[in-house]
Amino acid sequence: MRKQRQLTGKFWPRVRELIWAKAQELYQWDEVRGVNKDFAGITAERKELREGGYFYQAKLIVLRDLWLKKKGLPTSEEEKQRAHCGE
Repeated sequence: MRKQRQLTGKFWPRVRELIWAKAQELYQWDEVRGVNKDFAGITAERKELREGGYFYQAKLIVLRDLWLKKKGLPTSEEEKQRAHCGE
């Protein structure tokens, strides 16, 4: 039986939830690309997100965005919005 980790601290519990949310978002985008208009909005389990590499990819994105935000630079989401608006 796996022992449950105690979530303490201010940074990692919050960041961990951001990572899981981003991993789910990445998974959803991949699923949408694979089907036409029949997408049912299936959510993946955490094990699937880890096995598919979504958790690792999300971790890199979230940590990079937090670092950029701390430095006062635009995050990846802000860059996408700027590119979309044509700035």
